[in-house]
Amino acid sequence: MELSNVKTILATDCGSTTTKAILIQKEGDEYRLKVRGEAPTTVEKPAEDVTRGVLNAVGEVEELTGRKLIADDRVLVVEDENEGADIYMSTSSAGGGLQMMVAGVVKTMTAESAQRAALGAGAIVMDVLASNDGRLPHQKIEAIRRLRPDMILLSGGVDGGTVSHVVELGELIGAADPRPRFGASFQLPVIYAGNKDVRPNIEQTLGEKTSLYVVDNIRPVLERENLGPARHEIHNLFMEHVMAQAPGYSKLMSWTAVPIMPTPAAVGAIIQTIAERERLDVIGVDVGGATTDIFSVFQKVFNRTVSANLGLSYSISNVLAEAGLADIIRWVPLPKAELDERALRDRIRNKMIRPTTIPQTLTELIIEQAIAREALRLAFVQHKGLAVGLKGIQQERTISDAFSQTMTGETLVNMLTLDMLVGSGGVLSHAPRRVQAAMMLIDGFRPEAVTFLAVDSIFMMPQLGVLSTVMPVAATQVFERDCLVRLGSCVAPIGNGKAGHACLRITADWPGRGHVEEEIGYGEMVLLPLGVGEKVVAKLDPVRPFDLGEGKGQAIETELEGGVVGVILDCRGRPLHLPEDETARVDALGRWLTALNVYPGYGEQRTA
Repeated sequence: MELSNVKTILATDCGSTTTKAILIQKEGDEYRLKVRGEAPTTVEKPAEDVTRGVLNAVGEVEELTGRKLIADDRVLVVEDENEGADIYMSTSSAGGGLQMMVAGVVKTMTAESAQRAALGAGAIVMDVLASNDGRLPHQKIEAIRRLRPDMILLSGGVDGGTVSHVVELGELIGAADPRPRFGASFQLPVIYAGNKDVRPNIEQTLGEKTSLYVVDNIRPVLERENLGPARHEIHNLFMEHVMAQAPGYSKLMSWTAVPIMPTPAAVGAIIQTIAERERLDVIGVDVGGATTDIFSVFQKVFNRTVSANLGLSYSISNVLAEAGLADIIRWVPLPKAELDERALRDRIRNKMIRPTTIPQTLTELIIEQAIAREALRLAFVQHKGLAVGLKGIQQERTISDAFSQTMTGETLVNMLTLDMLVGSGGVLSHAPRRVQAAMMLIDGFRPEAVTFLAVDSIFMMPQLGVLSTVMPVAATQVFERDCLVRLGSCVAPIGNGKAGHACLRITADWPGRGHVEEEIGYGEMVLLPLGVGEKVVAKLDPVRPFDLGEGKGQAIETELEGGVVGVILDCRGRPLHLPEDETARVDALGRWLTALNVYPGYGEQRTA
């Protein structure tokens, strides 16, 4: 069927615990979400057939719409205006998603490029092997055998460069004789994307022991990465070797019109599509139970990282271990004397062993959202460390550079140029109040100057991501009109000052308020109501030494867009420092939460 004639689209996302189905229909000239259904994923016992969960989720959509979508125990795909779907597609992270190991000669160069290639393809990178990673050969072999990845990406050396180190890495993989996680009778897929001169050696070493695939070098020269061929092969092998062995996936693949994508790769695809179509610098985050994925597009360069130990259920104890209890408590507007640290640790452990539970009291909600702030902050630190310029590039080609190369490695993440910050995942998408999601994003990412905030309404970005690969216009229309909940703009001057001193002056003609002239002091937050779709041209004048990107004390005139929250003026300074004094910290948190009405009535509840 011609894609231009497609009017009804059915898409599913098979998550580790829940399978989500959405139905999209064309209304006039645009595509809109009609309804959503969900059901438990059935990749494990007793069903052991992922299609059962898919049919249950689609069955809920069928009930809600009255449109027949299932026939003969499969998704109905027919060219009929009254029943079935014109096209069906799916994403998946069930069964643990795509788990990979990558290897390269130098940890901060070819191994890091291999890591970026795998992450961008939607993989969880379990380990990074490198010739200079400090481990002995037997330790690397043990790691390969113990982790049992779905596939290995082997890189190393620029074309015409080192040979011996790449050969050694290949010999280590061969010595480990790795077995795949699924399909015990199959050979482990290994993708070689290194120095082309080493291909005969690698084929001799790994050709019989593994299922070897050779693609173009991901780092043909130091100055350039070539990640596309490796990512394409990862997607192909994910379908052929990983998904094909998972229960029920061969049947599901026969239903879909386009290849099944790993869920993270699909989310990355929609982020890239939006950034490209709107010409924006974008950061997207998905906070899950076990991982936190961050996606960014800066200077048209896409990066994705997976913080595999930073989640809010299965991995919540890891957030506590990495952040420390003190950094979590600092976001709770209570004196430490009123917090039972032992009970708090027990509460966190209970969430880990009972991952589907939700907060039952306001205090529990505040604590969970405090943990989310730290998960976001830590994951973003990791992301900035990997979203970097290429390392190993010579900055000046002089005689001295023949002996000493300058490592660049500067992060591509520039908060001053960031246009949009999009949050997803249960803690953000299902926060009881949208302003709570806005505060978690602001405190976790610390946006600078003017940034627009949004959240995914019902977590449909994966389905829209796979749709964007064949129908980008339809995916973009649904993303902007039905998926994206627009929270509003955040204005955050850079710099620090003294409490009570002026930080920012704003002048604008405000809808419903007339001419507005306000001065906000350092350390304060202000919320100015501005609805979805409403825009205001405002003069923003930072008081020295504060800066909005044009220099200290330099005013800017810019358009501020509203949302379900409004415009947030964050004059707490950047970098953001919470008061160290206990009384001052609790007082500051109370002022900010009250100013934005984050937890209505919380102050009165505490003093009652």
